[in-house]
Amino acid sequence: MAMAVHQGEPHPVLSDDLDIEDTEIFTLFHFIEKLGEGAYGKVYKAKHRSGVYAIKKIRIQYDEDGVPGTAIREISLLKECDHPNVLRLFDVMSNQSSLYLIFEFLDMDLRMYLKRHGAMTSHLKSAALQCLMGVEYCHNKRILHRDLKPQNVLVDVKDLKMKLADFGLARTFHLPLRAYSHEVVTLWYRAPEILIGQGKYVTPVDIWSIGCIIAEMATARALFPGDSEIDTIFKIFRLCGTPTEDVWPGVTQLRDYKRDFPQWGDTRMEGLRRESLGDEGIDLIRSCLRLNPTDRPAAKRLVTHAFFANIEG
Repeated sequence: MAMAVHQGEPHPVLSDDLDIEDTEIFTLFHFIEKLGEGAYGKVYKAKHRSGVYAIKKIRIQYDEDGVPGTAIREISLLKECDHPNVLRLFDVMSNQSSLYLIFEFLDMDLRMYLKRHGAMTSHLKSAALQCLMGVEYCHNKRILHRDLKPQNVLVDVKDLKMKLADFGLARTFHLPLRAYSHEVVTLWYRAPEILIGQGKYVTPVDIWSIGCIIAEMATARALFPGDSEIDTIFKIFRLCGTPTEDVWPGVTQLRDYKRDFPQWGDTRMEGLRRESLGDEGIDLIRSCLRLNPTDRPAAKRLVTHAFFANIEG
């Protein structure tokens, strides 16, 4: 499970959290607390003389010559990403067993923000647009996320700036399709083509996830909170309709497609209506959540959607 910089409540840094090989990073940073833990490793809040940072510690498998070649090359490319809506990676350090990714620190992720503040109203358009602009920037650089969810959207509460975290990590560190039992939440934002067996990740999977996130911003409730892959699939079909070859050519050939799937019709997302969304907001979300991945608009098109006309805040 990809981790946002802030996930859950912080914990003290325990002696068994860090290794004896961590000596070099200890000389540069004072580790304040552990912020989260997931499939990639652990995240800490740490202080440096230049400020406060989030440090993601990732266990890695080294090559025969002792260099984690692919991982370091790919992660180093992320240091070149510089966009106001993408979490900044400042540096990468390594030792014999781990990589340390030094990120800018933000106080809260979107999941926590919605839990504390409820659904977004006046700031919804701005927040949604910022997320799409972050996706557009990374897709233009041919970087996919593959695991976008509210825990990976960080919020600068002071001015409600949105920053997407963990771009590129899923590819580098081989995100498992099946979530850990206590982390099934990651399935809620997974595109239907992945859930029913398409092995290839391409840009529409991120567009689907952003559609789910925008809907959650508007309602403060997850759109497809399934407790398993099949439950998530059925929740998607109940809202969007069960796909057919007419709607999604090739769907019946996907590995986990079943011809006896229940047949639901498209609700046109009428149950999602909120004043903050209006007709344009519903249309934006429906565009992101088209079942056929080739029908989902690219992020560069979505940022010009009518929902964002006359944007405020």
